[in-house]
Amino acid sequence: MDLVQLPPNSLRVGQVLTFSLRDAAGHLLFAAGHPLPDTPQVRDLLARGPWVQAHETREYQRALAHKLDTMMLQGASMSALANATADYKPTRPMPVPQQTAPAHTAIWADLQWHAQQVLRDPRRPEFLMRLTELLDKVLARLTQQPDASLAMLVHDAGQEPLQYSARHALLSLALVEMTTRQLGWGEGRRRTLGLAALTMNLDSGAQQDQHAMRPESLGEAQREQLAGHGDRAAATLLLIGVDDEDWLTAVRLHHDAGPGPLAGRSDGELMARLLRRADVYGARLSPRRSRRPLSAAQAARAVYLDELQQPDEAGAALIKAIGLYPPGSLVRLANGEEGMVLKRGHSANAPMVASLLGRSGTPLTAPVLRDTRLQAQAITASLAPHEIRLRINMDAMLKLYGT
Repeated sequence: MDLVQLPPNSLRVGQVLTFSLRDAAGHLLFAAGHPLPDTPQVRDLLARGPWVQAHETREYQRALAHKLDTMMLQGASMSALANATADYKPTRPMPVPQQTAPAHTAIWADLQWHAQQVLRDPRRPEFLMRLTELLDKVLARLTQQPDASLAMLVHDAGQEPLQYSARHALLSLALVEMTTRQLGWGEGRRRTLGLAALTMNLDSGAQQDQHAMRPESLGEAQREQLAGHGDRAAATLLLIGVDDEDWLTAVRLHHDAGPGPLAGRSDGELMARLLRRADVYGARLSPRRSRRPLSAAQAARAVYLDELQQPDEAGAALIKAIGLYPPGSLVRLANGEEGMVLKRGHSANAPMVASLLGRSGTPLTAPVLRDTRLQAQAITASLAPHEIRLRINMDAMLKLYGT
């Protein structure tokens, strides 16, 4: 198969393809006739330059047209014209050495792809080993750059419903890791809860991905289909060799850990309650085809109050850890500007913000850092992603404050 690499950024998201896109090995990525979705993976692919079969390029078509013209002038038969091929040999450009560290978006796109590949098939013999490797990679990134990682995950969660289960697993892991660090948990307990966060929807991920793309709300049949998925996930984990009771309990009860104080619960039940709050919070930030995502403040209210509309200890611990306006969320300031939170502050309601839009709604020439501890720059509203009509370059944003 003769392949040609397209120039970087020669295609755009949303564009309906007139040819198929492939990787360097020739594997099909996107078929002709379909629009390119706006995802971090696609943006990274377009920035690098995807590959196409040579016969689908304009250069090939021009070469073929030239040859057909020449053959017609020479009096070639119709069968010869029909079987003609272009005198065209594509050149395969040498890969450009990577001189700089990968961008935040590329790193998290790879982690999301890794999560999707690992979680899709829990019955593979090496599943637990691959799951542990995924956990180690995510935790290393969260440890190195917690605010940048949270910003990427929160921003990405609100963009689209594609690959919902993998995105949600990573965000839930980040949320429980930051919450349990805030609570002073040791590494062993944090890792157990992290594994539970990654596997709480085991065996139902494909269903959840499909439901996220439905244009209408779930019906009774779909809700019944998803009911009890914690029990099924725990049963699968037990079947493949997991014998950690806390891990199994957290997964089994992550939808059934009821409200009330955290004290007096077993470790597994305590993990299940914390996981439940992270699960709810992440789901509120994420869109479905049938509904838009909520703002960070709306998601916070959903976990700060429990099922009985009383203050919730686990939810309060989560909000204390990530802030009322976590990195990656969008806000409006007292001066009328709108922007994105970059870093958590010393208090839950006073993070560092980069203003993107002026009070008139016009994009600023360049993002401007604002200190929300100042009255004139204080946060006055939390915004949902669809309330800011601006495509945000996350890599550029996260360089502003060394996030």
